[in-house]
Amino acid sequence: MVGSALVTALLGHDYVVNALSREERHADVPDVRFFRWDVAAGEVDAACIDGVDAIIHLAGENIGALPWSNRRKQAILESRTQSIELLYGLLGRQPKHAVKSVISASASGYYNDRGDEWMTEDKPPAPDFLGQTCADWERAVSNGRALGLRTVSLRSGVVLSSVGGIYAKVAHMVKKGLGVIPGSGRQWLPWIHIDDAVAMYIFALEHNGIQGVYNMAAPEQVSFSTFIRTIAKQQKKPLWLPRIPGFFLRAVLGQLSEMLLASTRMSVEKIRNAGFVFKYPEIKGAIEVLEDSRL
Repeated sequence: MVGSALVTALLGHDYVVNALSREERHADVPDVRFFRWDVAAGEVDAACIDGVDAIIHLAGENIGALPWSNRRKQAILESRTQSIELLYGLLGRQPKHAVKSVISASASGYYNDRGDEWMTEDKPPAPDFLGQTCADWERAVSNGRALGLRTVSLRSGVVLSSVGGIYAKVAHMVKKGLGVIPGSGRQWLPWIHIDDAVAMYIFALEHNGIQGVYNMAAPEQVSFSTFIRTIAKQQKKPLWLPRIPGFFLRAVLGQLSEMLLASTRMSVEKIRNAGFVFKYPEIKGAIEVLEDSRL
């Protein structure tokens, strides 16, 4: 979802994009070329870095697709760390490459459930699966500094898009009169409109002073309850179903329930101080635009 929107935006900024895919693909538009890789097998088409001066790393198994068995957890972690290690290995074997910067995704799961505490980038990771996965992911990305690369990790909150992800699912349920609030609803939901997420990747790409870790979320922090109720208000739909108790979600989803019940309140002062300007800083305006695009 983010990758497709990002490629479109990069083309609009006159970039040429080399995209890595697990399958053979051919681009439908000029200035996009696909190259095949197989992370598990340690294989990547060496030609993918020809003429490339920056890498944007979004690769990773979908953490919300299946329950978290031990095998699934291993796949979630290794898909993130081994993929960037594979690219660093390629760069190491081709010392005349032109790559200077690596901009990578990370996630708000680094902090996970921290109640009402403001999370700044210097906070330690949560001592659980999500926290340690994000920490290992960021550490793997930062290893690029030993190769002389500028590395950036953007700890993303929930990306809101009308075409996929949590927003499209929740908005559809609300429209059908099935909107529900998980847990108490008081948990903080770090969110960002997809246009701002894409813009932040490009901002980090184009500003050499951006290095290290930055939180990626909208300035206005809202509770999960506010998020659902704002959608319902915009759709003019009632919310009559009861809240789903946390213990029920844990029984049904296991550790995957952490994604719905964790309370994460992220500060974005660091990226704002670097000069990034949000197009959608408030949830009401973001949802108005998202709902208009769904009509």
